[in-house]
Amino acid sequence: MDFDSAAKRAEELRAIIEYHNKKYYENDAPEIEDFEYDKLLHELIDIEELFPQLLTADSPTHRVGGKADGQFEPVVHAVPMESLQDAFSKEDVYSFDRRVRDVVSSPVYIVEPKIDGLSVSLEYENGVFVRGSTRGDGLVGEDITANLKTIQSIPMKLPVALPRIEVRGEVYMSKNVFMNLTAQQELHGEKTFKNPRNAAAGSLRQKNPKITRQRRLDIFVFNIQQIEGKELSSHKESLDYIKELGFSTVPFYTKCCSIEEALLEIEKIGEKRGTLPFDIDGAVIKVDSFSIRQQLGSTAKFPKWALAFKYPPEEKETTLLDIEINVGRTGVLTPTGVFEPTLLAGTTVSRATLHNQDFIDEKGIRIGDKVIIRKAGDIIPEVLSVVSHSENSVPYVMPEYCPSCGSKTAREEGEAAIRCLNLDCPSQLLRTLIHFCSRDAMDMEGFGEAVLETLVEKGLVKTADDLYHLKKEDIAAIERMGEKSAANLLSAAEKSKENDLSKLIFALGIRHIGQKAGKLLAEHFGDIDSLMNADSAAISSIEGFGEIMAKSVSDFFSLVSSRELIEKLKASGVNMKSKKEFIDKRFSGLTFVLTGTLSQYTRNEAGEIIERFGGKTSSSVSKKTSYVLAGEDAGSKLKKANDLGVTVITEDDFRKMIE
Repeated sequence: MDFDSAAKRAEELRAIIEYHNKKYYENDAPEIEDFEYDKLLHELIDIEELFPQLLTADSPTHRVGGKADGQFEPVVHAVPMESLQDAFSKEDVYSFDRRVRDVVSSPVYIVEPKIDGLSVSLEYENGVFVRGSTRGDGLVGEDITANLKTIQSIPMKLPVALPRIEVRGEVYMSKNVFMNLTAQQELHGEKTFKNPRNAAAGSLRQKNPKITRQRRLDIFVFNIQQIEGKELSSHKESLDYIKELGFSTVPFYTKCCSIEEALLEIEKIGEKRGTLPFDIDGAVIKVDSFSIRQQLGSTAKFPKWALAFKYPPEEKETTLLDIEINVGRTGVLTPTGVFEPTLLAGTTVSRATLHNQDFIDEKGIRIGDKVIIRKAGDIIPEVLSVVSHSENSVPYVMPEYCPSCGSKTAREEGEAAIRCLNLDCPSQLLRTLIHFCSRDAMDMEGFGEAVLETLVEKGLVKTADDLYHLKKEDIAAIERMGEKSAANLLSAAEKSKENDLSKLIFALGIRHIGQKAGKLLAEHFGDIDSLMNADSAAISSIEGFGEIMAKSVSDFFSLVSSRELIEKLKASGVNMKSKKEFIDKRFSGLTFVLTGTLSQYTRNEAGEIIERFGGKTSSSVSKKTSYVLAGEDAGSKLKKANDLGVTVITEDDFRKMIE
C-alpha cells in the first residue's frame, strides 16, 4: 500500500470507527458485531504503524471509545478505566507473551472470561457504597449511582469498613432475562434490543431507576482500581478478597504458569461460551503480579500486562424450510425463517427473524435456500447470506392479505413494514389488550399477559371495552382464578375509569404516539371529542408534533372502528377529559431545565408546578431554554447554561416566580 492510498483509507476508517463508537458507546445501538468492529480498528492500527506520520492526536486507536453524553453528571476517574488490546489468533497471544518476557522471565497469568456488558466503577468509603459511574472515555464517565443501587448483587455495605476501595465490574443482562425482555418487547410491538450488552447499557442509563430495577441486571466484579487499609500483591489474591467482601466476581478464573496453559484455558472457555447463562465476547489474559504490572506499565490506551482474546462468531450452513408470517400489535407482518435444526453457539437454532421484505430482497432469500446463519452477539439467530437456491425456487413476496384475518395489507411510503389495517384482526387483539392494560396506559393491575390470553380464549373479551363488562362469576369460574382474583380484576378495571385522558390516548395504541405525545394531545384539546374532530393541521400545530404524528392521529380517529370503541368506552364510564389543572399561564412558552439537588422540592414536584403554570421542562440545555433551575452540585448543565447565556435561577428565585 502506498502512502496516498494509506492516507485515504485511514481517513475512511476513522470516520467509520467514530460512527460505530457513537452507536455503541453513546446510543447503545450497535449496528455491527464486535468482531467486525475490531477488524476495522486493527486495520487502522496497522496503517498507522506502517505510516507513523498518518497518526493523529484524536485517532480512535488511542481512545477508549465513548464519552459522557451530558445526561448524567460527569465523574472524573481517579484511576483511568483502560480498555484492553485485542488478540484474534494464537500468534497474537504468543507476541503478547514475548513482550511480557522482555521485562520478566517467568510470568504467571490469570485467564478469565470477558463478560460482554457495560463497564462500571463502584466506590466505597468506610465500607459504604457512595458512588457508581460508567467508564465513559476511560478518564471521565457518568454518575449512575441511583441506577446501580437497583442491582441486587451490588452490596450497599461491606463487612469490612475499609477507608476506601474502588472496584471495577461489568454490568450485564443474563441470556434468560434478555430473551424474556425481547419477547415482551415483540409482544407490545416495541423495537427490541439487539443483544444483552445493548439491553444492559440501555437499561443502566435510564433516567428512571424504576425501569432499571425492572430489567433485572447483574454484575461481575473483576478488578480493584484502588484500595486503602489492605495490602494485596496479585490479581488472584484480589479476586479472592473481593469475593470475601460480598462482591460477585467473574465466575471462574484460572492461574496459568505458561502461555501454553493460558491458550488451553482460552480454548476451554471458548468451547463452553454457548452454554453459559451470560454472554461473553472473549477471554482475558492478565499478568498476576501487581509489581510486574507496574514494571510493564501502559500505552496511551492499553495496559501492557493484559490482553483480550476475541472469539470469531460461529457460522453454520443450514436449509430454509419455510417462512412464517406473524402479525404484531400494530399490525406489522414479520417474516420468520424456519430452518433445519442446527447446533450453533451451544444451542439448537431452528428459527430466525427475516425482518421485512427489503431484508429478504437484499439477501435474495427464497424458501429451500442453503443459507449461512450465525447468532448476533451469540444470542439472536440471523441469516448472513444465501449459499445457493434450490431448483425451481422463486423470489419470496410478503402476502398481499393478512394471514390472520384476510384483510388487505399495505406498505406506507418511506416505511419498510407491511401492515394489516384491520384493527379487529384477531392476531392484534391480545397484543392490543396487553398494551391497553399496561402500567403506562390504563394501569389495570392484574390484567397481565396470561390473564388476558385466557379471557380472549374464553371469548369473554373481544375489544378493550369488554374489560369493563366482565362478570365476577365468569372470571371466578376460570381455573386458578377464584372469587378474590375476580374481585381484584373488577376493582382494577373500575379504578382505571378515573385515569386522565392522556393515559387513554396512549392506551389506544395510535402509531407514533407515546406517553409524552398523549399528554400533549390531552392538554391541548382538553377532551376526546375535540381531539377526534381535529384535522391533521390542527394537531400538527402542537409544539413537538410533526406531520407524520399528526396524520397518524387523524387517520386513527377517521376509522369507524376507532370512533365506535370511543363511544363504547364513554358509555362504560371511562373518563374522556384532561384533568390537567392550570393555576395560570405565566410560564406559557417557557422551557425550564432542572439540575443539581433541590432542597425545597423534588424535581418531579418542581416539574409539575412549572406545568401547572403553563410551562414545560426539558432534560437538556439549549439556546431555546428559558431558565435553568440549579440546585446544589449542579454540573455540566449549569456550565452549558452559562456558556450559552441562559438565565440561571435558584430555588428562592423560583419560589418568588410562583408566589
